[in-house]
Amino acid sequence: MAYQAQFYPGDSQVAKNRRRYMDPSQKLKKLRDVAMDDVVRIMGHRAPGEDYKSIHPPLEEGNEPDDLIRKLVTPIEGAKKGDRIRYIQFTDSVYFAPMVPYLRAWMYMTRMRGFDTGTLSGRQIIEMRERDLEKAAKELIDNETFDPAKTGIRGATVHGHACRLDENGLMFDAWQRYRWNAKKGEVEYVKDQVALPLDKPISVGKPLPDADLKKMTTIFRADGVDMRDDPEVMAMNLRIHRLRTLCGFQAYALKGE
Repeated sequence: MAYQAQFYPGDSQVAKNRRRYMDPSQKLKKLRDVAMDDVVRIMGHRAPGEDYKSIHPPLEEGNEPDDLIRKLVTPIEGAKKGDRIRYIQFTDSVYFAPMVPYLRAWMYMTRMRGFDTGTLSGRQIIEMRERDLEKAAKELIDNETFDPAKTGIRGATVHGHACRLDENGLMFDAWQRYRWNAKKGEVEYVKDQVALPLDKPISVGKPLPDADLKKMTTIFRADGVDMRDDPEVMAMNLRIHRLRTLCGFQAYALKGE
């Protein structure tokens, strides 16, 4: 029988949202269209139009030894060209942001290939070959996983992201990389992800209404969807805690559970 992936349990709206984000057969909604050159400027690794720097010759010019894995795995474009590894890091507010950091990792693993990622307290870094990363970053900024007010792009000094919102509902940023443009009703970046000033402001669009964010969020909260109201999700989490408590990382060692 063919294996059928099971992405997440539960019947609550948050659980359904988590399943949808993780399921690669589900197309995510595109909410905005930030120009690729502006995405490159926000990332700050190279100037738009500048050649990609390489760390090794193109694979087709190399003389690699025969290897079964090379026959099985098709390299991504950046690997074929020898691109260096670059990164982008997203910060997610606890105030009903579309995503939570560890769900980003789960989603990346089901939808993308050729990357490395790491989860920290409120942020998720993704590393990839440069030209592939730029495409992935644009898609992640353009689609529904990004909200201009409750999602931040920060390569450094991420701290203080979660628990503070300013008078316009924007997440606190110690480096003030973005600001509220009241005339346009949009959020615009004035610094790149490591807080170096940009030549011109880059708009990332209008924040979503709080009512919409509450419908599309993947965050369980007592003042939103309480995890305790979803029996299947609670049962799964309690089982994980029980197995971890009794067996550490050897959950298989506990028989009859």
